[in-house]
Amino acid sequence: MITQWQLRAAFAARLSEMYGQEVPAYTTLVDVSREVNEDVLRAQGADAERLGSISRVTAERHGAIRVGTPKELRQVARIFAALGMHPVGFYDLREAAASAVPVISTAFRPVDGEELARNPFRVFTSMLTPADPRFFDADLRSRLEAFLADRELFPAELLALADRATAERELPEADAERFLRLAVHAFELSPEPVDQAWYQTLERISAVAADIGGVRSTHINHLTPRVLDIDELYRRMTERGIEMIDTIQGPPKWQGPDVLLRQTSFRALAEPRAMRTPDGSVVSGALRVRFGEVEARGIALTRKGRALYDELLGHIDEQVSQNAADARGDIARAVWERHLPGSERELAAAGLAYFTYRLDPDRPRDGNRPPTSVSELVRQGWVSAEPVVYEDFLPRSAAGIFQSNLSGEGIRNNEREGTAYDAAWLSGAIGHDVLDPFALYEQQQNRSLAQVAHELDLTGALG
Repeated sequence: MITQWQLRAAFAARLSEMYGQEVPAYTTLVDVSREVNEDVLRAQGADAERLGSISRVTAERHGAIRVGTPKELRQVARIFAALGMHPVGFYDLREAAASAVPVISTAFRPVDGEELARNPFRVFTSMLTPADPRFFDADLRSRLEAFLADRELFPAELLALADRATAERELPEADAERFLRLAVHAFELSPEPVDQAWYQTLERISAVAADIGGVRSTHINHLTPRVLDIDELYRRMTERGIEMIDTIQGPPKWQGPDVLLRQTSFRALAEPRAMRTPDGSVVSGALRVRFGEVEARGIALTRKGRALYDELLGHIDEQVSQNAADARGDIARAVWERHLPGSERELAAAGLAYFTYRLDPDRPRDGNRPPTSVSELVRQGWVSAEPVVYEDFLPRSAAGIFQSNLSGEGIRNNEREGTAYDAAWLSGAIGHDVLDPFALYEQQQNRSLAQVAHELDLTGALG
């Protein structure tokens, strides 16, 4: 029998192999990521594995897909449920992007600590918003919804096998093999000719809308390895002649702890696609929709820490607008060093980041009672604090990656009021609760504190 985590690991590996065949520059990205990780491990030793073992980091991937309707989103949720992956977080890229990115998103991923350690594969999944009048007028919305309703992304056999794997939490080997073949095939780039006129109609509104609603299939848009030094990876990829986007999205490089998520990518490549013209003939064309993203993960911030992060981004934007000649990275670094604690211990003491706690094997054994505050337990050597890895995404960074790989700004009418979506709406669309990432991190931290309190025989909650 093949368990859910084994299905997840196999799916991630096969998807990576398939994507490398379709987009050879992705294989280069994976190779360079591995080289950088090996170099960092040699240079830093155990410190390099502070945010995950090297085996986990090397195997780690996140994918990105795009669907058009709540029905398609529910179906893809069934496929990922078979892999032990749950919807976590609500992201509104319409509001995070300056250009036309008419999608809302969630990320499907494991949520249990052991499952994340076994294989942390996650898929950032975006859904088109045809009902938003800022992008689509009534006529185009009607045509787009009819087009989407008429297509089938996932065969019934795949969905049935997914439901069985979800219910039984495993599949017999032969059924697992069939499920994996069908699942990987569902995300391959289709050779079916693209309706050129229809695609161009949507592309004028948004390249993202065209990629979702201009074709009769879906596909992996990018597959992302994890790297321990994203700045060095950026340098090496550029050195190899691969065109990268202009910036690394997310927090700046600085001397303090890595927090949240830093991302960059190589630019979307012009890939040959068959195009059906209005007269019915098929011609050779090219579309730029797929790219190679890479990420470096840091410590998960608390709600308070995330509010500070967003506030600092505002400071950076303001200073960049006033000092156009100064590099954004230099401004961001200075803001970070001025406002963000420079050590993990300070982050924890300020309640800005999540940690798990465990008894230190070298803790005091002089017969004295331990303190009842977490910070004092750590300071006096009773307890060790280990940072919780940020497993999720940043709307502004995701939008920045999308925008950097678009062929144009698209059309967005801000005089019209946008259609409202939120996590509750998305939960209803999927048919499962979209989980709150902050709550997941907090539960992880609180479980460790409860265990420490129990082992030290401390009554009440630790402060």
